[in-house]
Amino acid sequence: MSPAAGRRWRLARTRTGPVPPSVRRFSERARRRRLRAAAPWAAGLAVLGLAGAGWWVVRDTGLFAVRAVQVSGTSLLTPFEVTAAAEVDLGTPLARVDTVGVRRRVAALPVVGSVEVERDWPRTVRVRVHERTPVAAVPRGQQYLWLDAAGVAFHSDGQPPGVPLVKLAAPGPEDPATRGALRVLAAMPAALADRVRELVVASSARITLAMRDGRTVVWGDSADSETKARLALGLLENAERTIDVSSVDVVSLRRGSTGPRAGG
Repeated sequence: MSPAAGRRWRLARTRTGPVPPSVRRFSERARRRRLRAAAPWAAGLAVLGLAGAGWWVVRDTGLFAVRAVQVSGTSLLTPFEVTAAAEVDLGTPLARVDTVGVRRRVAALPVVGSVEVERDWPRTVRVRVHERTPVAAVPRGQQYLWLDAAGVAFHSDGQPPGVPLVKLAAPGPEDPATRGALRVLAAMPAALADRVRELVVASSARITLAMRDGRTVVWGDSADSETKARLALGLLENAERTIDVSSVDVVSLRRGSTGPRAGG
């Protein structure tokens, strides 16, 4: 039945009596169609309302506020030092914690190589620290500067166990002598490294190994370090005091020691 016919039936009902059953059925079907059409919109509005209320509870109330900052992975640092650097205020809604800012502040600690920060619902911030690993120790008075593989000096203390001594004038990641010494250490096999007492680095081109038995290996620069390491290991079987592998094409053995000293 068309809408016009429906209106005529309703008018006829007011004039002549009850509405015919067919008209009532049409009206009921129309009402159900309107309800079905409106249902998705109503459900969507209800979901949005619930989501908004839930976000308000999470973000703006104390129900999910920070109660603890848990730190892991520290050895040189203490959890208190990391927590202080993180600057997370207890009682802050967990959703409002700036994890990027926390990561940046903790990573600024010299000992920290990398850091991970995450929210642990409902009330905890977790900070996992990866400290730098020393690969060289530079004597400085009664202390030693610890250098990582990038040449960053991140700690000052006694000599770390199993870490070689390196005499450098100005250690740092931008110092050519530091970079050269680290490349030599990285290329050195354990069989040779175990026999080295210290590296004396006068410049990036004048690197010398002082051996534990008192002998000297003149290394030169860090080029061809793998080859130089193999040559040095073989020549250490001789009795000469000084072994010069600074040129892999012409190696030499000498009775005396002419190893350079580090400047500064």
